[in-house]
Amino acid sequence: MEKPSSYCAFVATLDENNLHKIYHDTQYGFSIQDDNELFGRLILEINQAGLSWITILKKQNSFRLAYDNFNIQKIANYTQTDIDRLLRNEGIIRNRLKINAAIYNAQAILKLKKEYKSFKNWLDSQPKMELKDWVKLFKKHFKFVGGEITNEFLMSTGYLPGSHIQECPIYKKINH
Repeated sequence: MEKPSSYCAFVATLDENNLHKIYHDTQYGFSIQDDNELFGRLILEINQAGLSWITILKKQNSFRLAYDNFNIQKIANYTQTDIDRLLRNEGIIRNRLKINAAIYNAQAILKLKKEYKSFKNWLDSQPKMELKDWVKLFKKHFKFVGGEITNEFLMSTGYLPGSHIQECPIYKKINH
């Protein structure tokens, strides 16, 4: 079987109830207005590192529950008790480095919010940049954010192009 040329081509072959299809058609590349939801996407992208995206999609609701609905303020104040709770939670990826990165990144976003009022405002205030410049900026502020994680986070939230091919019906929906 020939490998699909894009994520769009791949999901076009899937059943409507497939998690990849649902994510592609309702979330991937769509702008996110809410800071906690933006942060939640960053948590998911970080946790995907070294794993398949379907693993994360299957655990997406568990992540939301485990990480207090991705509430930045709450996560920034997590203690060792919270870290221990997350390390025992079989519904998420139990990786200490990724858990610590979520806490550190929540604290970093709170610092950015002091100047920019929101995580989204900080993202929106950046000049048009290429990926390499975004990666430098993300590495300056956050942990566990290499090129692939930064690229996928920015593409999946509409900050970088490339989430959908032009022939994809979703491309037209998000680029109207």
